[in-house]
Amino acid sequence: MLRDKLRIAVIGAGHWGPNLARNFEEMSQTQLVAVVDRKPERTQKIAERYPNVLIFDSYDKLFDLNLDGVVIATPPATHYRIAKECMEHGLHVLVEKPLTLDSADSEKLIQIAEARKLVLMVGHIYEYNAAIHYIKNLIDSGELGDIYYIDAVRASLGLFQPDINVLWDLAPHDFSIILHLLGQFPSAISANGGSYVLNYLGVHDLVYLHLEFPNGTVSNIRVSWLDPDKTRRFTIVGSKKMLVYDDVGLEKIKVFDKGVDIHPDTDNYGNFQAQYRYGDAVTPHINWTEPLRMECEHFAECIAEGKTAVSDGHNGLRVVKLLEAADHSLHNGGNAVKVEYNPLFLRQEMI
Repeated sequence: MLRDKLRIAVIGAGHWGPNLARNFEEMSQTQLVAVVDRKPERTQKIAERYPNVLIFDSYDKLFDLNLDGVVIATPPATHYRIAKECMEHGLHVLVEKPLTLDSADSEKLIQIAEARKLVLMVGHIYEYNAAIHYIKNLIDSGELGDIYYIDAVRASLGLFQPDINVLWDLAPHDFSIILHLLGQFPSAISANGGSYVLNYLGVHDLVYLHLEFPNGTVSNIRVSWLDPDKTRRFTIVGSKKMLVYDDVGLEKIKVFDKGVDIHPDTDNYGNFQAQYRYGDAVTPHINWTEPLRMECEHFAECIAEGKTAVSDGHNGLRVVKLLEAADHSLHNGGNAVKVEYNPLFLRQEMI
């Protein structure tokens, strides 16, 4: 039976859940029916803000509400169990990153979604970010030239978590962005880092990552919970131009007409000549819409129209596979891990 609005519930009212609840309450195509969280101090705030929304302390109470979909914003270790049970009850699912903590569990969720013709979507929010879309178009148009390397930093003070390390917490964003921008899967990945604040638990709060791609592009990423400044910065260096994306800055993107060319007549050391370009730096105008709103609207659109989500289960699986490979390297002396990709499966092995 068709109805005017899709009925949505949010499971988890912690750090990110209230933002999801706000969007589904404000959107014209959805109705926020219920919010679930075990902590009364969290649900009390939701109840005060949205008096018509049902409040529960257990998600199994959602299955009798004739819902269309649920949004899961709980700790990553719970994602698989909750998503599986919700899909088994016929509900479309949007789950925050990472999809699961085990690629085999991600594959099982994909199988359930495909068998039941349900939307399984992962909250890779940067794939709904207007600035990332702009950068993607620049790369695809060839304006930056061949991409030599991408350098990324995602650092701040916190949020420390005892059950997952900083790799699993922050790197999903950078992995999803880089895979989206380059349109290819890395052939190898390595990781090393340190455990300082939670060293008694062996939880890394600093990780350096190195990715190698089949076409020769490389990427270096630093993720940290232990940094004085909140930094969300990408540097992309191409053969024609360079670009800096600063997600926390007022000017999100700067494109630099800078580079270096070797003189075509150079054939030996004595004739070596490098030509440097120092052109203009351009700050393009970005038509900004809240990325989370774009993500939530896309989830609703996929449910209503039977579309495959941009950040679908397979997208989530690719990121989980990279996280697993990086974590394996991290705990094995930083040795590079070879990752092979096939549309039907992913395999990793030590080099």
